[in-house]
Amino acid sequence: MSPRAGNTGTPRTLAFVESPVQLLNVLEWAHVHALRGAGESGAGSPPSVPSQVRRSAVGGPPSAGAELTVVVLSPTDPMTRGQLRRMADLARDEGYQVRWEEARGGTTAPFHTIGGLAGALRRADRIVMGDPFSRYVQLLLTITRAKDLVVVDDGTATMEFVAQLARGERLVRWHRKGGRPGPRDLLFAPVSSSARRRLTPSGKRRVEVFSSMPMEETPQGVTVTANDFGWTRARFGPPRITKGADMVGTSLVETGVVDGDRYLEAVCGLAKAHGALRYFAHRRESAEKLHRLAAATGLEIVRPDLPLELIARRGPIGRTILSFPSTVVHTLPLALVGTGVRVAVCDIDPAWLTENASPRAQGFLSGVTGTARDVHRLAAVSAV
Repeated sequence: MSPRAGNTGTPRTLAFVESPVQLLNVLEWAHVHALRGAGESGAGSPPSVPSQVRRSAVGGPPSAGAELTVVVLSPTDPMTRGQLRRMADLARDEGYQVRWEEARGGTTAPFHTIGGLAGALRRADRIVMGDPFSRYVQLLLTITRAKDLVVVDDGTATMEFVAQLARGERLVRWHRKGGRPGPRDLLFAPVSSSARRRLTPSGKRRVEVFSSMPMEETPQGVTVTANDFGWTRARFGPPRITKGADMVGTSLVETGVVDGDRYLEAVCGLAKAHGALRYFAHRRESAEKLHRLAAATGLEIVRPDLPLELIARRGPIGRTILSFPSTVVHTLPLALVGTGVRVAVCDIDPAWLTENASPRAQGFLSGVTGTARDVHRLAAVSAV
């Protein structure tokens, strides 16, 4: 079935997501705002393990009466695609419509995707997005006439987005800030500037940020709504708690911020010091890196099929969760409130940073750790 087959309705709210965490936070936002699913099919409590993957439902006919349509701008990475499919099933369980777009399936895919979405974008009166830094999303924002724009959490990037918007700066991901703009950046600059203007509140446009992250600078006129993971806690768990510790991986090596050998040493030190047994890999971590980690530490490498907040809430999960500075040091304490699980975060030693790391990296990562609530802070581990 074509991804667009049967999608002829006029959605009141159109949400664009490119990652599993973004889709999770769209569901959390819809829960807080009590958006209705088709026939209220999501009113009951689904099982603690997601329902079977209904492949035929991807891109299926719209759910009559649903107040939310989620558009998945699918990436090419197999791990991310797998998690997104599972999250899409949960969205359907809530009664929402899901529209799957092969947005990166070849050189002509973006043109087909944007062309196919243009009508829905013009008709929608509210747009929800998970990544305002995404060039795809920024391009789609130039088409919409929606008066309500909502940015839901995309992790630590949300903190940087809000700060940049407050200061009137151009939208640049934190780990790239400080570098010279490349040819693509310069070519796309007018679209990015247009997106920033549209994301600035005015008398004709309302902007909401839905986040569990701390906001030191709030742009004037922006409504900030707290994400306390109420949907996750209502639908899953409480988990069974096991002895020992689990470790959460990070993609800081893959993004060029942290040196791979130093990261391996740090994981070895943490695992030995805290008796960690499992390592929950980030969806962007490379297979080669994970193989090295397993060989050096003896940790069981787990490739989660859902965002970690849901994995931890379903359980089983270790009594202590070890992490480096990342989104989960803010989200896991909220998802696991009342369970007795302790989240411990290890600082990033400046010596671990690569030569190409943004000058902003160390301060930003320290801020991620320092602003986290209800976590135990660990000193940077020494090389083993």
